[in-house]
Amino acid sequence: MTLAAAKLNAFPIFLKVEGEAVVIVGGGDEALAKARLLAQSSAEIRIIADHVEPHLRDWIAANGATRIHAAYDASLIERAVMVFAATGDEALDRLISQDARELGIPVNAVDRPELCDFFTPALVNRAPVAVAIGTEGAGPVLAQMIRARVDRMLSPQLGALATLGAGFRDAVERLLPRGNVRRGFWREFFEGAPARALDNGQLAEAHDAATELLLQKGSIKGHVALVGAGPGAEDLLTLRAHRLLMEADVIVHDALVPEAVISMGRRDAERLPVGKRKGCHSKTQSEINDLLVELAQAGKRVVRLKSGDPLVFGRAGEEMQAMRDAGVSYEVVPGVTSAFAAAADFELPLTLRGVTSSMVFTTGHDLKGGSLPDWAKLAISGATVAVYMGRSVAADVAGRLIDAGLSPDTAVAVVENASLKNRRRFHGTLADLPSLEARSDLDGPVMTIIGDAVAGANFELSEPLAAHRHEQAARAALEGSRA
Repeated sequence: MTLAAAKLNAFPIFLKVEGEAVVIVGGGDEALAKARLLAQSSAEIRIIADHVEPHLRDWIAANGATRIHAAYDASLIERAVMVFAATGDEALDRLISQDARELGIPVNAVDRPELCDFFTPALVNRAPVAVAIGTEGAGPVLAQMIRARVDRMLSPQLGALATLGAGFRDAVERLLPRGNVRRGFWREFFEGAPARALDNGQLAEAHDAATELLLQKGSIKGHVALVGAGPGAEDLLTLRAHRLLMEADVIVHDALVPEAVISMGRRDAERLPVGKRKGCHSKTQSEINDLLVELAQAGKRVVRLKSGDPLVFGRAGEEMQAMRDAGVSYEVVPGVTSAFAAAADFELPLTLRGVTSSMVFTTGHDLKGGSLPDWAKLAISGATVAVYMGRSVAADVAGRLIDAGLSPDTAVAVVENASLKNRRRFHGTLADLPSLEARSDLDGPVMTIIGDAVAGANFELSEPLAAHRHEQAARAALEGSRA
């Protein structure tokens, strides 16, 4: 059995209000809320009240609204295009609604749906673009929740882009044929180079990009965005990263990027896994570089989705150079790097007044060489050290730092799967760190933070590293006695 589609009892329209009088009757918080909403339009706002609260009085003065200092009378709402009854008095609101209807003026009575001819929506304003969300008065809080989600999805520059597009409409209709060519032009205009230029606040560059697109008959140029996916939790993705995922034709992603983040892209976007994990190198870096260039040159919008931040151990430098060499346009969108997520999981201050004011990011593999790297010297002088991908080299990190003079009692915090619900936290000292290397139960990405500032972390939800070290020692002793 197929259910019939529900029908709207209130049909959404956009009413022209430029230069027209919109009347609000009331002097309290309800009137102020409607005034703030209407101030997003070019209407002439008139507020009728013999008494107004201080906040509303200040708002009227600051926004150039007109106050009619009088008790309500039907003559005061004549020739308005809309009326809002916001007195808080049910009998008076009912009278205002009745008068407005007799005058043929649409009326809204605040929090009284039965007296309303129309409902005010939750509004996402990107003038001249507007998105209105309504629930016919049934769920104003729900409408606001939806508005917040839509607002996050839309570029702050969308209105400026729409205005720029209006200036090109006549030229597009003269020069480009109807159908796919014209649709292709507008898609590229609103998602391609003009949109990217405006997102960066470059109006002149956006105009030039739109002109070039018009001269090229709307031919699409590819683009690559190197996007930080963050440490794993999808709600740590930036708003810009989310918008680019929704626009991407192809998502080229690392192995460590969770499916929940990848699925935030368009459903019909092609997904290409290219990530490298220990012992499972699916593509070389050179092959990834070539793939990005090839996709962009084919006119694709590509998101290169990298775990954490693209510029922190993400090999973004090599990919950017490959695109520069090929003349491919690209951009970089930062992400929350794993060190910050791990610190947040531990409530750990990475810098601490009077203790440390500097920080080091490293993979730990630097210690494989014969000489001590500069960052190790910084660690000894008090810097906080964040070690990425450090489980397999934990013993090397600890040993070399202790040999170089860092105290074995220096505090250490370790997080597996930082930011995710299945994260695991461990704490201890530099002397305990080598026990990580034998932890076969840790199969997720591991972040290690070393330094005196770590002592300020919250260890209530973490396990001591020393416990596992003692278990290993006891197990070894037992096996030795059996032998």
